[in-house]
Amino acid sequence: MTMVSAAILLFLVLDPLGNILLFVAALKGVPAARRVRVVARELLIAYGVMVLFLFTGEYLLHALSISGPALTIAGGIVLFLIALRMVFPSADHSMAENIAGEPFLVPLAIPYVAGPSALATLLLLMSREPNRWPEWLLALTVAWLASAAILVMGGKLSKFLGKRGLLALERLMGLLLVALAVQMSLEGLRAALHAP
Repeated sequence: MTMVSAAILLFLVLDPLGNILLFVAALKGVPAARRVRVVARELLIAYGVMVLFLFTGEYLLHALSISGPALTIAGGIVLFLIALRMVFPSADHSMAENIAGEPFLVPLAIPYVAGPSALATLLLLMSREPNRWPEWLLALTVAWLASAAILVMGGKLSKFLGKRGLLALERLMGLLLVALAVQMSLEGLRAALHAP
């Protein structure tokens, strides 16, 4: 996987377009003058968590004795399930939460941005080729910056695109993520079948 494809994968997994509506709903109780500051703070916290996980997640894998192919297959399955939720959203299983006052750490930073899928993807990248950590860090930073730009302008984008426009874009991102998830699972199966 190249740095560019890793950045695209991480951008799709971070799902900024799908998170716009969740962010707007979570920030309803926050004064309009503070919203950008709160979003920026939460995005920085999420970035810190993801960078920390990028460098410590591999040790967790070794402690649990999880093999590379197993993680690749599991990562593909998790991404596939998340992609299905993006393509076929369900009102019954919405991640939106009612928050009184100003949100801190939960749910904006974790799990909306630094969620299980993003952490699993970072773990997967590092476990497969740990010596390429500068590329994975750059890919994460590029994906995070693109996501941050979208989420900071979330209120304006939600007004411009409307709920239907955002849902259409999220479904398109979900379709791309389905293909990436299937490819990831196939690579894991191939590695498992050819393992000694």
